[in-house]
Parts: sequence; C-alpha cells; structure tokens
Amino acid sequence: MITAITTFQLPKPITRDEARRIFLSTAPTYQGVTGLFRKCYVLSQDGSTVGGIYLWNSRAEAEAMYSESWKVFVREKYGSDPSVTYFDSPVVVDNITHEVLSD
Repeated sequence: MITAITTFQLPKPITRDEARRIFLSTAPTYQGVTGLFRKCYVLSQDGSTVGGIYLWNSRAEAEAMYSESWKVFVREKYGSDPSVTYFDSPVVVDNITHEVLSD
C-alpha cells in the first residue's frame, strides 16, 4: 500500500467552514476511484495550507490520479500548484473495522 500526501499553499487563508464547503464539493470526485481506499482532507490550523492524505493500493494507481489534468484542476480550485509526496505503507491499523492490514 502507498500513502500519498498532497499539499497546496493557498493565496490567502480560509476558515474551517470555507474548507469544509470546498472539500464537500470535490469529495464525489474521489468516490469509486480505482485503488483508492481512503482520502482525508486536511487544513492547516492557520488556514493557509490544504491537502489530502490518501491510502492507495499501489503507487501506479496513485500516480494515475495525480495527472496533469488533476494538477490543472487543483490550480484552478485552489490557486496554487500541488505538491505530492509518496510513502510506503506496509502496515495500516484500522480502528473502525478493527483490522490490521498488510500488503
């Protein structure tokens, strides 16, 4: 499994309520995406950075998401270029399903 962390510096800070509205508007885009187990939207405490933490089945499936068209979408939506960092996730603890997952 792969964890990808995306971040975008905003041109001006936003509130939690603004972030929630924006995130809810884009959330359906990520439903049913091949290889994506979970996405958590994140907002820095000062409201100047947003992003996501994604758990993917594989790096290839993650990279398929972060295409040039996705980068254009992010630039248009948030007004900045995205950063994507990948991490191997050999073990995941899920306290909702009470499972320990390993690839």
